[in-house]
Amino acid sequence: MERACPSNANESRHRLLYCGVDVGASATKVVLIDQDGRVVGRSVRPSGVDYRATARRCLEEAREAGKTDLPVGRTVSTGYGRTNVEFADKSVTEIHCHGVAGFHLVGGPATLVDVGGQDNKVIRIDGTGRRVDFKMNRKCAAGTGAFLEEIAVRLDLPVGGLDALAASTQEAARLSSFCTVFAKTEILGHLRAGVKVESIVRGAFMSVVTRVLEMAPLEGRVVLTGGVVAYNPTIAALLSDKIGTEVVVPPYAQFCGALGAALLARESTT
Repeated sequence: MERACPSNANESRHRLLYCGVDVGASATKVVLIDQDGRVVGRSVRPSGVDYRATARRCLEEAREAGKTDLPVGRTVSTGYGRTNVEFADKSVTEIHCHGVAGFHLVGGPATLVDVGGQDNKVIRIDGTGRRVDFKMNRKCAAGTGAFLEEIAVRLDLPVGGLDALAASTQEAARLSSFCTVFAKTEILGHLRAGVKVESIVRGAFMSVVTRVLEMAPLEGRVVLTGGVVAYNPTIAALLSDKIGTEVVVPPYAQFCGALGAALLARESTT
């Protein structure tokens, strides 16, 4: 990959892009930003089995989306498969990248909640952007995108159709278990009892919300990110109702890890 080493200083830097690559267990995201931190291009693809190839393809697509051929000054990778990004100059933990992106997006103290495909994160940052606490769900896929995917399979529904169903009713079937295996058993019981599918889906969304609330207290300004939230805004509405305050879903909610990585790439060159 072409890298620029500007010898003439500030003017040359403004002709550079900075790349963040977030290789998640489910999806890979790439964000390209300019010197001012503006998003120029972005891309997301299923991570698949070849993380290296997926990361490169995402970079190509982000360039195409941004209609740019400017050189990349620096690349930072993050996420589950961050060490597989062969064109990255540095790799950083996703916790750090999400904190950086969260502060960039809200500009103040916040509790960041990322609902991912395989794990959930709760990160608290202070007024300077410093991370003061975090919790991560690593034991299983409870309350994550994978949980909702399994529910969709059991109900014979497309994952993309879950949100509309959940938003169409105020009734939520109770799913007492976060485990997909036991939740499927509960769903069978609900179906046998004639419970409407939309109520079961809303109940699954409530399970995600409950799992997040059990991880850590959500204090102050709450910012919700991740692909699950980007495609299922009803989850944000349910969480808002539960905590009694509006939850912020920022632009590029699915791309916060990659955005944070890109911002760190830019910082390394200033």
